[in-house]
Amino acid sequence: MSRMRAMLLDAPRRALRSQTVPDPTPDDTQVLVKIGACALCRTDLHIVDGELSRPKLPLIPGHQIVGEVVETGAAVEAIRAGDRVGIPWLGWTCGVCVYCTTGRENLCDRARFTGYDIDGGYAEYTVADARFCFPIDRSYSDIEAAPLLCAGLIGYRSLNAAGDGVRLGLYGFGASAHIVAQVARYQGRRVYAMTRPGDTASQEFAMQVGAVWAGGTDQTPPEELDAAIIFAPVGALVPLALAAVAKGGTVVCAGIHMSDIPSFSYDLLWGERSVRSVANLTRQDGAEFLALAHRIPVRAEVETLPLEEANTALARLRDGKVQGALVLTIA
Repeated sequence: MSRMRAMLLDAPRRALRSQTVPDPTPDDTQVLVKIGACALCRTDLHIVDGELSRPKLPLIPGHQIVGEVVETGAAVEAIRAGDRVGIPWLGWTCGVCVYCTTGRENLCDRARFTGYDIDGGYAEYTVADARFCFPIDRSYSDIEAAPLLCAGLIGYRSLNAAGDGVRLGLYGFGASAHIVAQVARYQGRRVYAMTRPGDTASQEFAMQVGAVWAGGTDQTPPEELDAAIIFAPVGALVPLALAAVAKGGTVVCAGIHMSDIPSFSYDLLWGERSVRSVANLTRQDGAEFLALAHRIPVRAEVETLPLEEANTALARLRDGKVQGALVLTIA
């Protein structure tokens, strides 16, 4: 049996372990993918740090995967060996529940997620349900495309949830926000970026990718916002964002995990302001966003590290020492 390199999580709050494991084998509905690149996501960090508490163990993390199909299951027709695909967070849904049959498969109670319930992309090979793989345009390299698979997709779903307002605030300016800023600018919106107080490097980065203003979360944007998206997993940002949006505005919480939201005065919510979350993604989100990203075109700011340095990459993400996206290269 052939074996591959992989980074394994044996238990929460432990470093990943470098190991050789048997190559995975696709079932009838799956494809076997030779991985070229896998981008890191804050969700990976929440899993490793034990903030998402039910991962399969041992686990190969990673859910922003780009690679080449090398084998297909007997029932797979739409994908062939040699195709290049992207594998996102949403890895399987039941297809029959009330959510799946009403265009809300992202809320399926039986959904399974890549790099959480299913082994992911911190490895040389992975298997994935063929229905949940996206074709990747050849204008993107594996490294360039990988951050689009979650940072881009969740950012896009969050942007849609924020509505059509022109004045958009982004709280936390990392992988998702720097992609969303490009899409928002293309749509004619004005982007206001809020970073950690004193983080001038991130503020300068935000201006470079299209923000019209950037400051700390301890500052007030120079005009009222129509909507705000919170990418940082910090509940205390919710009342700050509510205070910044105009009447009728929306605050979108984009993360899968967030610290507790502190109590706040009702007058921050009054005036038909709303707070909502974004959960996972749908295949329709993927099809729409990847087509739009190619048309704009979206270009992710990327820094690469080899697979074996996954722990170093996670530590940098945990410490907020990343501009744009970190991508593991699988050579």
